Amino acid sequence: MAYNWVQQDLDDLDEAIAKGILSVGHGAKRVQYRSLKEMLSLRDRMARALDNTPGKPAHFAAFNKGF
Repeated sequence: MAYNWVQQDLDDLDEAIAKGILSVGHGAKRVQYRSLKEMLSLRDRMARALDNTPGKPAHFAAFNKGF
């Protein structure tokens, strides 16, 4: 499922997390979360999605065998 999150969505969620509020909304639209764990999980998904917007370089994992 694709979402079109914008930076403001992430900022609003961060603010709610910081205040300990389980509800976020704009105007008549509101989202009620079940737990802080759910909010943090969504926050991580939003941050990753916003970080991979067109025009930004991709991030790749690097491995080192330590030889």
